[in-house]
Amino acid sequence: MPLAGTAPSTIVDKKDLLKIGDFAALAGTNLRTLRYYEELGLLEPTMRSQGGFRYYRDTDVNRMNMIRRLQDLGLQLDEIRGLIGSRGDDLSREDFITRVRGALEAQDALLAERVKELEEARTRLARALDKVTECSTCATAPNALNNFCEPCQASGSPLPKSISALF
Repeated sequence: MPLAGTAPSTIVDKKDLLKIGDFAALAGTNLRTLRYYEELGLLEPTMRSQGGFRYYRDTDVNRMNMIRRLQDLGLQLDEIRGLIGSRGDDLSREDFITRVRGALEAQDALLAERVKELEEARTRLARALDKVTECSTCATAPNALNNFCEPCQASGSPLPKSISALF
């Protein structure tokens, strides 16, 4: 049975494929998730046996990892399906390359946004660390009577949220 998207002369040999349980272990997931992803159109087995058993390529782990990374970036599964599409779609080579490029560019944009968020978080933490340095010279000790130094007893300004959560 040829793989989707491969030349017709390329034949998949069942011995080169992983049974669903072996694939789940390699992908670090469970059978239920694999079946659910198949139901959603996110992942398709390379082939099924006559008895209906699913078989996957070991490189399908890359697709599972991409799905996880996109989830980590905050995308819902339906958004991921729209982004990575189905490999089984009958697209021209040009349309296929356009889809792949679009998926990679969308991931790059998501990562850029995450980097921006992380840089902003680091800036907030740097301000909090500066405030802790200031607190180390303050004579006031945080306690219930002074609302745990909220607002700051020295400056009267609110504590950075990172410190307020800890004081």
